[in-house]
Amino acid sequence: MSEPALTQFTRFSGCGAKLGPGVLEEALCGLAQPAYPELLADFAGSEDAGLFRLGPDLALVQTVDFFPPIVDDPWLFGRIAAANALSDLYAMGARPITALALVCHPLQALGIAPLKAMLAGGLDALVEAGCALLGGHSIEDPEPKLGYAVTGLVDPAKAWRNNTLRPGASLILTKRIGTGLVNMAARAECVSVEAQEAAHHSMATLNRRAAEVLGRFPVMACTDVTGFGLAGHAVEMAAGAQCGLSLNYRDLPLLPDVLDYAAQGLVPEGSRRNRARLRFIRNAQAVPALALDVLFDPQTSGGLLAALPDALAQEALAALRDAGVDACIVGASGGPPATVEVIL
Repeated sequence: MSEPALTQFTRFSGCGAKLGPGVLEEALCGLAQPAYPELLADFAGSEDAGLFRLGPDLALVQTVDFFPPIVDDPWLFGRIAAANALSDLYAMGARPITALALVCHPLQALGIAPLKAMLAGGLDALVEAGCALLGGHSIEDPEPKLGYAVTGLVDPAKAWRNNTLRPGASLILTKRIGTGLVNMAARAECVSVEAQEAAHHSMATLNRRAAEVLGRFPVMACTDVTGFGLAGHAVEMAAGAQCGLSLNYRDLPLLPDVLDYAAQGLVPEGSRRNRARLRFIRNAQAVPALALDVLFDPQTSGGLLAALPDALAQEALAALRDAGVDACIVGASGGPPATVEVIL
C-alpha cells in the first residue's frame, strides 16, 4: 500500500502559507525594542535575517522558516524546507553554521517513516551547506510542517542588505519563478512532468553557489524571492532605498508552462494576498492580470535577487552561468524610492 500524499493534509503549500505582507505590517506596527548597540538589523527593516554584531569583524545572522509540504515526497520536502531556510542567510552574504529543526507531524495519520524521510532530506541539504544540525523541537499536529532556525556568520561591513539599492544597478535573478503556479497545477492534477520536475529541482537547489559567485562582486543590495513573490520582494528592496526599481516582464525566467497555468486560473491564494503590495507598483493599472499573477506568485526556495553595478552585471551574469546557476538580468534600479515599475 502506498503512503498517503503529504499535500493531502494541507490547505496551503510551501511559502504560499505565509501571512500576507499587509497582515504582517499591521501586526508589527508599533512594536519596538530597546536600541541594543550590537543590533544591526531586526524585524523593523523587512530584512531576510537578523544581524547582531559579535565583534569588529564578526556578526551573527539568524532567521527561521517553516511551512507545510509543497511536494508529496517526504525526503524532497525535507530538502526543500532546509534549502528555503538557508536561503535567507545566503541573501545576507552569510556562511551558515548551525540549524535547529522545527517539526509538526500527524503521527497517527502518517506514521514515523515519512517523518524520518523528511528529516533525512533536510539533513542532506544542511550537510551540503556545511551547516551543523544541533537539534530542534517537535509537536504533534494534524497538518505536517517542517522548517529550520538557522544561524550564520558574516563580516558586518560586508553583509548584504535588502534596501541599500542605489541608481546605476542591474538586477540579477538566480532562479526561474513560478513554483506556486506549478504547485497549484499539481494539486489540480494537470501539471506536466517537465514543469513539475523543473520546479522540484529548482526548490531543492541551494543558493550557496549563487551567493559564492556574487560574493566576488560589489553587491549593492540582495534579497531572496520567496513567499511574497518577485514583485513583493522587489517592493521590499525598494523600500527605504535611495531609488525604486523596474522589472522587465518579458525577461523574467519562468518555469515550464507557468503562463498556461496562470491563464487557466490555477493561482495560489498567496498570490492574491501578496497584491496588498500592488499600491507600490507605479504602473499597476497598465499591467495585465496574468502578468500580476506571475509577478506576485509565491515562491518556495526561490532564487536571489541581487543588485550589481551596471558595469559589472554582464561579467557577474557570465560567472554565475559558468558556475551552473540559471541566472538572468530582470531589471534595473531607478525611479522614485519605494516603488516598482513593470516594463511590459
